[in-house]
Amino acid sequence: MSALTDILADWMPHQRWFGGKGREWSGVTEDGFFLDQSDPALSVHRVRVTYTDGATETYLVPLSWRDSPAEELSAAFVGAIAGAQGSNYAYDAMRDRESTVPWLTHLVAASTVGPMHFHPAGVAYIPEGLPGDVISTEQSNTSLVYGETAILKLFRRLEPGLNPDVEVHDALRGTENTHIAPLLGHIEIDDSDPAQEPATVAMLQAFVPNASDGWRLATSSVRDLYAEGDLHADEVGGDFAGESERLGEATASVHADLARVLPTEPADDAWYATVAEQMNGRLDAALAIVPDLAEHADALRALYATAAAAKEPAVRQRVHGDLHLGQVLRTTTGWIVLDFEGEPARPLAARRELDTPLRDVAGMLRSFEYAARHKLDEQPGDPQRAYRAQEWAERNRQAFRAGYTAGGATELDPGSPLLRAFEADKAVYECVYEARNRPNWLMIPLQSVSRLTKTD
Repeated sequence: MSALTDILADWMPHQRWFGGKGREWSGVTEDGFFLDQSDPALSVHRVRVTYTDGATETYLVPLSWRDSPAEELSAAFVGAIAGAQGSNYAYDAMRDRESTVPWLTHLVAASTVGPMHFHPAGVAYIPEGLPGDVISTEQSNTSLVYGETAILKLFRRLEPGLNPDVEVHDALRGTENTHIAPLLGHIEIDDSDPAQEPATVAMLQAFVPNASDGWRLATSSVRDLYAEGDLHADEVGGDFAGESERLGEATASVHADLARVLPTEPADDAWYATVAEQMNGRLDAALAIVPDLAEHADALRALYATAAAAKEPAVRQRVHGDLHLGQVLRTTTGWIVLDFEGEPARPLAARRELDTPLRDVAGMLRSFEYAARHKLDEQPGDPQRAYRAQEWAERNRQAFRAGYTAGGATELDPGSPLLRAFEADKAVYECVYEARNRPNWLMIPLQSVSRLTKTD
């Protein structure tokens, strides 16, 4: 391996966006080019990691280069490489403000630099010459905010094909839907294999200033409820049900426009069988990680089978794919839905497949449950607090369903076998996530699995 490859192999496993934590590597290679050669220089590298199980992943790593250490960038330091004129110091370019300007400069110019192609949408002003500030809370991607005008999302893991986030926002441009942030442009990179499609590197969207994310607002409402020991959810000043209803309307609006501008098809018998098969496969994998699921396994399989056999009328279309309260923003004028890339861990081709809007609905219903119950671990033996949490969750779940129906969608039946199956499938996924990352939260999805599999 080269000196740079060695440095990247040491540095990448410690980054939030790296998805291969805990997996054993069998090899790593990289190729790169300079996007800007001013001071500091900006290079872009594709780092291909091969794991001992034979799987491979490719990550995009932009680096800024300086001829002396920059103390103010110590947290972004990647490594130093000896050169003919002395050492060259590499930094994470997404955290080096002086290296963030070229991305928008090239977008405005619709440049091609090496294998990278810049595609402005041509519909709005792009703030050329302005540096970007990194958003530190992200995990699978890295975003830069340019003033109060634009936000650039860099997709760290590369796969051939157009990223759904770009595809969906581009398709929705003509609808003038008020519940999305307009697309300003995107960036692609050619694959080393000419037979493969280019991979999406980044997308630029209009930035939404002075907005609050749905998770923060919902959990504030729950805290207000807990603080009022003798009031019901609809009596507390921070009641969230009105916002949940408006969020349901916004979600229905986005689904309707997606069905209008992108392909749709009726669900056939094979689709119902495939959905149940996939749910059972995820359950099998989860049982090996979360033994507590075993007591619910038969009931879950029965629920999946009932959903497949019921064959509720459904139209398959493009959907969000990973909808929850953290993926929506409340502005002064309404709700904005973000991040249409789907679950980043799933293959890109799977994220672009047609699906039912019920998957998105189930994701949001699960999110209300999480918002209500995420603080119960602080007082796990308090039945009154548990009752109030469930009351809040049900009130807001009902409000969201009502808003979704009022938004022009088909009325949502809370007893729908297919909707219950999607909720249960999501809860199984959550069990695996919590067991690996937040064991004290595992009781949230486990209790939901118990509730969803109870027969009335």
